[in-house]
Amino acid sequence: MKSDSVAVLHDRRIPGSKANIDHIAITPGGVWVIDAKRYKGRPELKIEGGILRPRLEKLLVGRRDCTKLVDGVLKQVDVVRDLIGDVPVTGAMCFIDADWPLIGGAFSTRGVQVLWPKRLAKALVEQSGNVHVASILELVATRLRSA
Repeated sequence: MKSDSVAVLHDRRIPGSKANIDHIAITPGGVWVIDAKRYKGRPELKIEGGILRPRLEKLLVGRRDCTKLVDGVLKQVDVVRDLIGDVPVTGAMCFIDADWPLIGGAFSTRGVQVLWPKRLAKALVEQSGNVHVASILELVATRLRSA
């Protein structure tokens, strides 16, 4: 995907690791690190604890506990943030085949946006700011090689 305001890099290798980042979108409002998953079931945020016990957020897709996936996205966000410095970086998990409700559905957990492809595309295009997309694209593309 490339428009005047959004550029996207796909499947980038994390240096010194076998891991990769599925997608990196650069918008005028900042950089998005996107982990795409093809899971069945409805994504939901389950909150446990609170007043007397520590608050614990769990990401569930159907019956599957996907909380560890959020940790992975946060690590990827840190890699990109260390690389580009003073530009906002947002993590996102995009569930492709999930059972999203007709109204609402998107949410965030620990700063990571959880949404579906069309909602993500809309969020990216709506980003405004003064990030120079071309220069950040070049920086990320040269530092994070294609996997």
